[in-house]
Amino acid sequence: MAPESQADAHPPNRDALPRVTRLAPSPTGALHLGNARTFLVNWAMARAAGWRIVLRIEDLDGPRVKHDAATRAIETLRWLGIDWDDGPLVQSDDLSPFVEAMRALAREGKAYPCALTRAEIEDAASAPHGASVSMGSGQPGGESRFPASLRPPLVPREFDDPETNWRFVTPPGHVAFADAFCGPQRLDPSETVGDFVIWTKRGQPAYQLAVVVDDHRQGVNEVVRGDDLLDSAARQILLRRALGIAQDPVYTHLPLVVGEDGRRLAKRHGDTRVEHYRERKVPAERVIGLLARWSGVTDRREPMTPDEFRERFSLERMPRSAVVFTSEDDAWLLG
Repeated sequence: MAPESQADAHPPNRDALPRVTRLAPSPTGALHLGNARTFLVNWAMARAAGWRIVLRIEDLDGPRVKHDAATRAIETLRWLGIDWDDGPLVQSDDLSPFVEAMRALAREGKAYPCALTRAEIEDAASAPHGASVSMGSGQPGGESRFPASLRPPLVPREFDDPETNWRFVTPPGHVAFADAFCGPQRLDPSETVGDFVIWTKRGQPAYQLAVVVDDHRQGVNEVVRGDDLLDSAARQILLRRALGIAQDPVYTHLPLVVGEDGRRLAKRHGDTRVEHYRERKVPAERVIGLLARWSGVTDRREPMTPDEFRERFSLERMPRSAVVFTSEDDAWLLG
């Protein structure tokens, strides 16, 4: 059996440090009802427990970032009654902390440049005996599993080519941690994704590295987000270990809101933007009332203020599976 990571399978002592969480919208589009539910729950948990809240704009997704989306996201959060203590802090304003992290990883032989295309990675992974291929140029490998057979020699390097994709050397073995909602987890990124991209050829950090570095420097130790990112927690724990960050955050991964087809909310489900309902004069209390029903606060659709939501919310009553946004929900909002 592969060795288990040193990641603690138990949550760190919540009393050891001030608790800090973050609201981290990505300006790749407007906030939809599913995003709003996660942010509202995060806010309610923080205000009930006395956590500090950081607002962070995660705008390192290259061409997907949309003009003025960050401003609109902030306006939407305020309209819903969600506030914060620090920020907004914008990731792209200062890349130097990410560059320093990359220099440290490269010098310790824990990261290396890689210009392989997705097709080359998939071809190599399916080849007999894990045959390797020559390093070419092209798009990053995305979530295709990157076989260890494609690694170059793991030697100390200088981070001197920031316009090439760089990958993290994923150690073998399971990462164990306790999720505050999903319970004990035991994941092995070396088997699911292999060596993953942490720096992109756009000259910017990839999501996994950016989140780890910013959470550490901003003191974030309570992470509340959708369970589509549950497997990312294991990767981020490995990165924290590689960077010498001693304590992991407490993770709370919540079920997603999906459409009636069972797929995560998207344009195919119609206009589910919070802005859409705001523009149609739907009161914020009505939107919060629907989010409250989706969060186990109430079993019926009823308008609710953000303070009422905060006072009545309990993580123990949160639905254990994905919540479905129905045509009846839409009709009630517009009613």
